[in-house]
Formats: sequence, C-alpha cells, structure tokens
Amino acid sequence: MAQFLELPPLTSDTIWAIINEEIDDTMVNQLVWYYLGYQYNPETDQWDGTNADPHWKEDYPEPPDFIESRPATIKLTRSIPAENKQMLKETLGFKGYKIGEFTPRHTRRATMANWLLSQMRIMKLI
Repeated sequence: MAQFLELPPLTSDTIWAIINEEIDDTMVNQLVWYYLGYQYNPETDQWDGTNADPHWKEDYPEPPDFIESRPATIKLTRSIPAENKQMLKETLGFKGYKIGEFTPRHTRRATMANWLLSQMRIMKLI
C-alpha cells in the first residue's frame, strides 16, 4: 500500500486540482478511499477496510487502485447517483479533455473527481 499522505480538503479547488493533475494519483486514490470509509492505520502503514462501505469492502477488502483497475472505476461510476452523474460539467463547467491528450487515466481521474463532487453534494458541502 501507498504511504499515507495528508489529504487535502474536499473543495471545488481540490476537484479542479484532480482534473488538472496538480494532485498525484496516490493522493486521489487516498481521497476516494477515505470517503468510501477505508481508514489509514499508521501502525501497519496500510489502509483498513473494516469500516468501509459494505458494498466496497466485500469486493475490495483492501482499497483498489482506481487508476489501474477498470472494474473498480466502473463500480465507482455506478455508485454515483443518477442526478449527480454530470456534476463536473454542470457544477464546475468542466468541458472534458482535448482530443490527443485523453487517456484511460484521464477518464479514471475524471470519474474519481465526479464521485468526490457527488459526495460533496451528498454531505451538503455544495
């Protein structure tokens, strides 16, 4: 597992930093893990799924690397409520990536950003 990094606050600026690749993949994964209920244990230097969302800890006792795992990213996409699926575009005005710079990694980061934005709405942070 990746070493724990201090997580940035869950704000629109953080979501833009994910989209603009100003936050590295490890940090983005850890943000999603945290909001899925995984907890970092500094004694073992690992993320623990004991208190994670039951739908996640059943399939992923250890948190998945969303950048590397297409199935985990698909599950994350499906977990976004229908009314929140277009939040990057509707809330932040994100127009998508340009042709030629668009890769599966970009898609997965955008999915993670949209999921986090959806969590912000659910938690009434926006």
